[in-house]
Amino acid sequence: MKAMVLNRIGSMTRNPNPLEWTDMPVPDPKQREIRIRISACGVCHTELDEIEGRTPPPALPVIPGHQIVGRVDANGPGAGRFAIGDRVGVAWIYHACGTCEFCRRGDENLCPDFQATGRDAHGGYAEYATIQEDFAFPIPEVFSDSEAAPLLCAGAIGYRSLNLTGLKDGENLGLTGFGGSAHLVLMLARHLYPKSQVFVFARSPQERDFARELGAVWTGSTETMAPELLHGIIDTTPAWKPIVRALKNLQSGGRLVINAIRKESADQTELLNLSYPEHLWMEKEIKSVANVARSDVESFLQIAARIPIRPEFSEFDLSGANKALQELKQQKIRGAKVLKIGD
Repeated sequence: MKAMVLNRIGSMTRNPNPLEWTDMPVPDPKQREIRIRISACGVCHTELDEIEGRTPPPALPVIPGHQIVGRVDANGPGAGRFAIGDRVGVAWIYHACGTCEFCRRGDENLCPDFQATGRDAHGGYAEYATIQEDFAFPIPEVFSDSEAAPLLCAGAIGYRSLNLTGLKDGENLGLTGFGGSAHLVLMLARHLYPKSQVFVFARSPQERDFARELGAVWTGSTETMAPELLHGIIDTTPAWKPIVRALKNLQSGGRLVINAIRKESADQTELLNLSYPEHLWMEKEIKSVANVARSDVESFLQIAARIPIRPEFSEFDLSGANKALQELKQQKIRGAKVLKIGD
């Protein structure tokens, strides 16, 4: 099979083409695994974190990609949940132990043995992938392959983030950064909380225009004060500066949810400007989002199909993965980016 493979860690500024076009053996599914012939795979900022070493793969080479859509091509021994030809998806959650206290209460995302697709195991920047059948998800028929791919991470992690804000209908929501995840959260919030207003902070005028197209009542730069204080804010940026600025826009008792696997360290000195009375006083909260559980993906796919949510996306060939990642790094974003791999 063809695959785009990461062989070494390093800055994409110095090496703009970190993934190598490679011929690899088609994988055989092991016990209770399925093999998927991949048709589409979303491109996520977390891939930049892997490539540049902020959340490095434990072993190289590795095939990145954790928003996989395709059809079951083969069942390994003991696998029978899906029939050959069934359309399935794979998300960031590749494996959890199933026995620890977190798994037992449904918080698989906090499992000490959590493994991530495309980091701890080969992912979807390839023509085929394998995964344990219990960690694959049926894809609702309402979505095309390329529409479904961003829902598996950008959508599911956005859904978890929105739940973690504790928002009630009629309360104001802020979104800091407006890429693949935030644009889906805005659509989701307008459906789940029809009386709430969504305010968007984004660096580029194009992102702010896009947010208004999707129903944001106000947009501004990350340095701007919103016209009203917000009950909850979700940050989807790779930087520290928006965290400090977002806290100033929080209502008393409000919560800032950070939707990021890692933050880039370049502007971490901005945290020195964090003022307790200005940013945290009056019981403001900061909460991180760690991975996703299977229940997040399952629930979100069902809700997204009912609405239905239609992601905005641009497509690239598998061989164009480096170009898609560069555009992501350079903040050339309108919705999601998807690799179109097969039929």
